[in-house]
Amino acid sequence: LLNRHIHEYQMQKKIVITGGPGSGKSVVINELIQRDYVCMPEISREVTLNARKSGIEQLFLNQPMLFSKMLLEGRKAQYLEAERTGAEIVFFDRGLPDVNAYLDHFNVVYDDYFHRIAEAYTYHKIYIMPPWPDIYQMDTERYEDFDQAKAIFQSIEKIYRRLGYDLISVPRGTVEERVDFILKQINHEESR
Repeated sequence: LLNRHIHEYQMQKKIVITGGPGSGKSVVINELIQRDYVCMPEISREVTLNARKSGIEQLFLNQPMLFSKMLLEGRKAQYLEAERTGAEIVFFDRGLPDVNAYLDHFNVVYDDYFHRIAEAYTYHKIYIMPPWPDIYQMDTERYEDFDQAKAIFQSIEKIYRRLGYDLISVPRGTVEERVDFILKQINHEESR
């Protein structure tokens, strides 16, 4: 059994920005980068695009376990990379439990390793972005329609709650307002 990777005395705050597809996560991450925060980008597009170069159009749909293992290992590597940065705060565009949430949503049976990793590599805070039809767009890597995006959001909520996280819902607004909301929450906690 893996020991819990993060320790109470550890100073770095690892903060996840998550939610269903097309809810504005990556735009928020990009704004945080513009404000000089250390951020770990979403890697599922990279995995998908690399698979396309090998002739597989949608790796998750064709080989969900292979895709999910690649994502899990990539996100685990990001987690460890975050620690090496020495930054006080690191933001993640999705966390390790998101992999389980997608597998649960698509009813893919997966081994206990996924659960053990999600329990072992923990995060300080989880900010969740609810579905927002006004900004939702499908594209060449995002194949889910809005109803599927809402259902995936529910699976994500469920897995993080099952792991014992309190979720902080990010209200709709401009990118700047959403980032200000997140940073104000973090700063408020630090000043207590």
